[in-house]
Amino acid sequence: MSKKLVFVLGGARSGKSQFVEGYAREHARKVLFVATAQAFDDEMQTRIAHHRETRPAAWHTLEVPLGVGGAIKHFSGEYELLILDCLTLLAANALMQLPDDAPQEDAAAAIMQEIDLLLGTYEHSSAVWLIVSNEVGMGVVPPTKLGRFFRDELGKANQKIAQAADEVILMVAGLPWRLKPYP
Repeated sequence: MSKKLVFVLGGARSGKSQFVEGYAREHARKVLFVATAQAFDDEMQTRIAHHRETRPAAWHTLEVPLGVGGAIKHFSGEYELLILDCLTLLAANALMQLPDDAPQEDAAAAIMQEIDLLLGTYEHSSAVWLIVSNEVGMGVVPPTKLGRFFRDELGKANQKIAQAADEVILMVAGLPWRLKPYP
């Protein structure tokens, strides 16, 4: 399996996670699953537990909300395939570290620091990477300043990952739509 970066975008419940997990099951034996979710309430704890239970036991799971690129470095060379699920939560985690009155420049810097570290780690990896993120530019304009910062900066982060990716897939109603390489 040759090194490549596959970026999988879509809305909530569009089939992103199922797509990357199916790809991993079909193409690799040594899989590192990197989860960025944090369990701040009972419902999220239940979701995380369900996801843990449904992944193959042979996969190694790394749960890390921030500093993902640095955490992945410790596993370089051990895995054929890496799934990062998801960039959306990584961006949210980065924003949640900021004070409520932080300017948009701080939001941009916090998220891009995570993206740059992630892409730097990918450059030194020999694995196939599957990165999942939400496409946030198709929805309504968020009613809060922080919501708008999140949408704007995640959109920029998605663009940066898409530019670096070998393949970009948009999931719509469980169906993959290949955006890159261009058909």
